Amino acid sequence: MSAVLTNVYNHYLTTYAPKGTSQYDTHKKSELRSVYNSIVKLNKESPWFLTDNRNETMEYVVGLKEQARELRNTIASLGGLEEEHLLNKKVAYSSNEDIATASFIGEYHPDDVVPTLELEVKSLASSQENLGKYLPDEAVSLAPDTYSFDIGINGLNYEFQFNIREGENNREVQDRLVRLINKSNVGITADIHETEAGSALRLRTTATGATFTGNSVFSVSDAHTSKNAGTVEYFGLNYVSHPATNAVFTLNGEERSASSNTFTVGKMYEVELKGISTDGQVASIGLKTDVESLTENIKHLIRGYNSFLQAVDKYSGTFPKSSRLSNEMGGITSLYKNELDAIGLSLQKDNSISIDDRLLSQTFSEDNASSTLTTIKNFATSLVRKTAQVSLDPLHYVDKKIVAYKNPGHNYVSPYTPSPYSGMLFNSYC
Repeated sequence: MSAVLTNVYNHYLTTYAPKGTSQYDTHKKSELRSVYNSIVKLNKESPWFLTDNRNETMEYVVGLKEQARELRNTIASLGGLEEEHLLNKKVAYSSNEDIATASFIGEYHPDDVVPTLELEVKSLASSQENLGKYLPDEAVSLAPDTYSFDIGINGLNYEFQFNIREGENNREVQDRLVRLINKSNVGITADIHETEAGSALRLRTTATGATFTGNSVFSVSDAHTSKNAGTVEYFGLNYVSHPATNAVFTLNGEERSASSNTFTVGKMYEVELKGISTDGQVASIGLKTDVESLTENIKHLIRGYNSFLQAVDKYSGTFPKSSRLSNEMGGITSLYKNELDAIGLSLQKDNSISIDDRLLSQTFSEDNASSTLTTIKNFATSLVRKTAQVSLDPLHYVDKKIVAYKNPGHNYVSPYTPSPYSGMLFNSYC
């Protein structure tokens, strides 16, 4: 049963979820209780209906829930969902984004003093690379049979088995090994590197950084494998062409290192290294002004709104009722149309919103911007309420057959009706 649950979870993440979870996916007990009560209330009044059980429909329905979750998390990431914190997130800047970019991840209070950082990058973190032998596009010299080799990484060994068939050439076997390794998800990616001399298998770790012991991050061997040996030597899989390295940089004049090109500084900044400093160039990292942070948050809000609509519109050809959701989102925006137009946020025919950067920045540089900010917050709050409704009942946007309407005022809660989405996830697994 545990294997089935693992398959369901992995299928969900790879098929439906657009992104991983974030800190905004954690909830208090009271919030979870509120969601449950909303589901019960919704289904108590809902008529009985039959749904379309095609795989495409299941992916569409769960996909809508995920897109709504992502939009809600986007809004939450701009300071929180409470009115006093909404859109108040501070935004970091980097004076040289060719060297590094930064985002502010701390909690900011007006009396806080957030330091400015001076960053100089000497080297970037890199992954280990094994480059195999360059082989011509000719028949494989190994005898047709079943072969295997082991990859050791992070203290674990993974065995890879494959067949070499009669008449196959080197490139065909290399391509098969690329697919085999990439599908394994063991922390290594494979591809083919081509030159005039032929093609070679190239293996690289997905993570960067050297080990504490200085040894290789991963190794390839067929000395103790269960099938025929010989492929590691033949393809040259154990040759380390580039060892993994750590990033080396100075922060306010103090030299430091990191195993990844992305790291945090003092629970305030998340920094991503982009390039190496030349001629002593440095990147200054600090906080933008309140006006700059606010306009950046509003732009991020609009980008999240437009991304949600784009995701919904992808279903319009297969699921016509998805246009209902797009129109409902446009209807929400139209309620604030005049106020949004005045600050450079214009509703388009496809219900998306375009941004006039100059007018937006000018608006919040003025002294009377408080009323405008209230409008933006009300708009964001309306979007949050809409995402909650979509998350609770994405089947509202699917054609379904009504079986029977419930007797008004004499309804009973069905313990099964609130769970169609978990059933969709388990479909074809049980």
